[in-house]
Amino acid sequence: MKAFRLICCLLLASQLSGIAAAQELQVAAAADLQFVFQEVSVRFQKETGHAVKLTFGSSGNFFSQIQNGAPFDIFFSADVDYPAKLEAAGLVEPGTLSRYATGRIALWAPKESPIDINQGVQTLADARIRKIAIANPEHAPYGRAAVAALQHEKIYDKVRDRLVLGENISQAAQFVESSNADIGILALSLVLAPPLKSEGRYYEIPTSFYPAIDQAVVILKSSKQKDIARQFLSFLKNPEIAKFMRGNGLTVPESQPRQGKATP
Repeated sequence: MKAFRLICCLLLASQLSGIAAAQELQVAAAADLQFVFQEVSVRFQKETGHAVKLTFGSSGNFFSQIQNGAPFDIFFSADVDYPAKLEAAGLVEPGTLSRYATGRIALWAPKESPIDINQGVQTLADARIRKIAIANPEHAPYGRAAVAALQHEKIYDKVRDRLVLGENISQAAQFVESSNADIGILALSLVLAPPLKSEGRYYEIPTSFYPAIDQAVVILKSSKQKDIARQFLSFLKNPEIAKFMRGNGLTVPESQPRQGKATP
């Protein structure tokens, strides 16, 4: 009888564990959200009881992975184009494509650097700067914004041979933090987060220097957790959460639009 009860308990525990795992929201998020979303997910779980598993990376790589069946429930891209392409391919839950924030970029250098970043993008023409870290513009929207800012200031051709490309904006930040690059054009949301905030200096690049980094989200049609995914999207519209995101380098509308198709 004791053995039977033990087996029943083990089976029940296994079933409960399976249910809990199934209810864990699988989130693919652009690397600029790393600090912000770690905090947001903790608050979401505390309020709703639903766990969130965050995977950070470049939006372009996530786009390819989702096309190939990656088991994510929701995709937070650093631009609108990748989610729009997934929607066009029929991989998105209808009516869930929407903008959630606009990103910004900034120069960042370690405190001990002799480079005066207050000169803005023109700082990068300084001959003492040997390596400049940016995200790979082929699949990272923040990398494309960095290139656009360099072209706007007409110094791209002067510095292109000194560019060091990170797989995503988080890796670009790691290059500068680890002294594998002298300076970086990074997401403001990462620059304002620890440890970069305490270890370096930054200069926010004017938004007029690059196309708007409009960031969009979609719930994937293959998701088994669509209700929880919608809860998470609604949670982001909470005034306290929106304020937290604004304070960490993301421009969030005062009153976010209802979910729906975002215009390019």
